[in-house]
Amino acid sequence: MKKIFVLLSVLFIFSGNVLADDFGSSGDLWDNYADDTATRAGQQKPVTDEQFNSIVDKLKAKRQKKPKKMKGESFQQSNETNEIKEAVEELPILSISIPLKLNDDGVLPVGHYQAKGEMIDGVPRIKLYQSQFLMADFPATETNDDFNEPEINFIKLKDYNENQVKIIFGSMDFNAFAIVDIAR
Repeated sequence: MKKIFVLLSVLFIFSGNVLADDFGSSGDLWDNYADDTATRAGQQKPVTDEQFNSIVDKLKAKRQKKPKKMKGESFQQSNETNEIKEAVEELPILSISIPLKLNDDGVLPVGHYQAKGEMIDGVPRIKLYQSQFLMADFPATETNDDFNEPEINFIKLKDYNENQVKIIFGSMDFNAFAIVDIAR
């Protein structure tokens, strides 16, 4: 066992001296890395200031070109309100979770209803539809209050008291609310 240990120690010491000579007198392979022209062959050549400025000027000239005018009619309207009003209007949906009384002793059952607000003879009306069928028509009170809603078109059902609920409605044309009795 001692012989193997001594033999391995001697080989290790002599092999270290042999490898050290391969690196040259400087002692480290990385000291001469930048001086080797073979390693620099794949690198880019440095760019002068004149070359850089000429490229930048060319790119600026391309950006400053005026866009081509389109043939045909162009759409130029500064007022976007008309465009919003003319867009296909999707009616907001009201989810009713309790039955509500109607004026003609009827009851509006629990369900989902599309809501539409209309001004009839200066009085706002909130109309609730299922499909194309009118299910309810409530007289409302117009207000300037937007009820702190983030959307323009909205309808919501809120508690008013034990026997009534408040339906709030908002659109581009007007904001309104209606107080409706709960069916018992």
